Order: sequence, then structure tokens, then C-alpha cells
Amino acid sequence: MGFNTMRIGTPGFIPARLVEAREARRITTKSALAKRIGVSPTSVSRWEDEAADQSPDYSTLVRLAGELGVRPEYFLRPPYHSDRPTFLRSLASTLVRDLAYQKAQMHWLQETSFILGHYVDLPDIDIPDVLEGLSYNQLREDDIEGIALRLRRHWNMGEGPCGDVVSLMERIGIVVATIPMGTTKLDGLCSWSPVDGRPHVLLATDKMSFPRRQMDAAHELAHAVLHQQVPEQEFRENLRMIEQQAFRLASAFLMPSTTYPHEVKHTSLTMLTSLKERWRVSIKAQIKRLSDLDIIPEDYARQLYKLYSAKGWSKGEPLDQHWAVTGPKALRDSLNLIVENGVREKADLLATEFTISAADVEMLCGLPDGWFDRDAAEVVSLRVREDPAQPRAPGMGEVIPFPERRR
Repeated sequence: MGFNTMRIGTPGFIPARLVEAREARRITTKSALAKRIGVSPTSVSRWEDEAADQSPDYSTLVRLAGELGVRPEYFLRPPYHSDRPTFLRSLASTLVRDLAYQKAQMHWLQETSFILGHYVDLPDIDIPDVLEGLSYNQLREDDIEGIALRLRRHWNMGEGPCGDVVSLMERIGIVVATIPMGTTKLDGLCSWSPVDGRPHVLLATDKMSFPRRQMDAAHELAHAVLHQQVPEQEFRENLRMIEQQAFRLASAFLMPSTTYPHEVKHTSLTMLTSLKERWRVSIKAQIKRLSDLDIIPEDYARQLYKLYSAKGWSKGEPLDQHWAVTGPKALRDSLNLIVENGVREKADLLATEFTISAADVEMLCGLPDGWFDRDAAEVVSLRVREDPAQPRAPGMGEVIPFPERRR
């Protein structure tokens, strides 16, 4: 006589979502998560293993959700994982936890922008095909210099100092967010949505200055332009070359070969500090740019780097805080638009659309802390004309009309 056994667990549970949430919270081991929710490490290992086909029961799922700061439904929705690589500055084993955190936050950013895309039209993607059939690994340095000038012409930027690169990226359809990375070794990453192929960029806010933000943003923009077709295996094998190309294009984009070098009257740190005020590019990046263009020899560049370090500028350059660092606004404006126009209420969005926490959505969308807890502002209109029958309140000034202009 046979008996049917019913498997205990939550139908539809997706193991990859548990891995993603754990990494997004920087919980490095399954044992650490198991300890937090009072289960065995073996249980968590089985829940994260696709082949094990095991999942937590609903009460445990609720505890998991509470500990990881997500809604229980989070574990039932498919993850936003792309077949394309996520471009990171380093694959060092010492940064495993930070790299996993970045990737998880990128997945959440892609999911968030996809949800908002149901209600608002984000700008069309406007990234020209600058490779024209070539592979990225066929590019020479002269090719990259030419691509930088072509991009500027395509986006009508001229050849002078660049405006806010983050604003440009949003204008051409790239989704950008800024988050604290918890380390100064990781500046940003670029990836493509598995749903619509839209480029997404995450930038660090750690120890940020406007010139550094410009270079970091231009670096990720370079990946979006040059490397969107690079397979994952090639990215890992050719990381050094890919990163060198991204930095070269970013530098050429911010300091065009046709204009910037002509303003370098003499190659001193004083001169470069003066040029920093105009071009809004770090002094260190300018030294590298002048070396790349063979305007200064390598040995003189090394002397400038030594003098740079001796002045203590590695910890902070002159003028670093001269400009305010503004954040991305496309996702922030989208959410405000949705709520202010009564399309969806804040609580409704959290209860039905987003499965991550309000704080996570606020961070990824550049909203102020507690935005979801605040009531929408009531629209108040000015009184155009005073009713003569109503007494004027004490201290109220008299409204003086503008005289009609004589013709």
C-alpha cells in the first residue's frame, strides 16, 4: 500500500531571490542568515539550491522576509538577472561581499525602473553604434579618441567642458542611481535590463566630489557605448583591456583631444588646478590624460604623481568641494509624477508593486528618507481677488495692482 507524501514548503518559491536578498543585505554566509531566523544552516543551503527543490514553509518565509526587509511576495517573483555581464571595476576575491552587494542592488534597480515603466515613459535610448561592425577588442587608441568626438557631436555637446554627465546619461535613456557602496574600491557598475535591454548604472556616493562623479559616470557611459555585446566569459578574461578602454573613452569624452590640450600652457600642478576649475576634471585624471596624449613623457608624469602625493592630494584635491554633487532625478521624478497625479497612492505602490522595502526604493530612486511616510502635499491656490465684504486680517498687507502699461 503506497502513501502520497506532501512536500512542505511554499509553492512558487524562487531560490535565486533568497540569494539576492541575502547579498543585498551583505549577509555573507548562509550560516549567518540561519542564525538570525533560528534555523539550521543546512535548511538555508537547501532553500538557496535550485536542484534541492526545497523551500521554507510560510511562517518561516514571513520571518525571512522580515529579517531581509522585503515582502514575502518578493520570493515568488522572478529575479531580474541578465545574460549580459555586469561591468565592475574589479573581480578581486577580497571584494566578494561588496561585489555581490553591488550586483544585487543592480537587480533591484532594474526591477524598480521596470515597475515605474508601466506608468511613465522613460527617455528613448539614444546611444549611437560607434563600433560599426567592429569588435571592441579591435579598437585602437586613435579609434577611441575619434569615438569620443563623435559622441559629443551626436549629443550636441560641442568640444568644451562637459556638463553634468549623469544628467546626460538620463537624457539619452540610461537609468542611473547612486548608493553608498561601503568601500572606496568600487566606484560604479553598468548592466543591461534583461527585459528591455536598457542600460542601468549604479554610482557610489562614498567620498564623492563632482569631478570624481564626472569621471565615474563617464566611465560607465563608456561601457554602455563600447561593451554592450561583450559575453560574460570575455569580460572576465579581458577585464584589464575593457577597463582601460572605458577609462580612455571617459577621459577623451571629458577632455577632448581637439581642445583641452591647447589650454595646457605649461604642465605644472598649479596649471592643472586652474584647468580643473574650468574643465571640472580631477588633477590626477589630467596628468593621466596628458601622458596618454604624449604631451608629457612618462617619467615627468611620475614626477607629477609624486609631487601630487607629497601634497596630500590623494586624500582630497583642491576644489573638490567647489561644486555641489547632484543626484539622478528620472526615477525620483517618475514616482513623484505617479503620486501627484493620483495614478497610484504611495501605500498602494508598496503593497502591490514593490516587494523591496520603502527605504530601498527611496535610496534607489534618490528620494528623501521617509518619503513614503509623508502625505502628499495639498495643492493650495492663491486668492486672486480680495472680497471687500471680508475684513482684512491684522497685519495683512494691501495688494497693489501693477499699473497698465501705456502703448
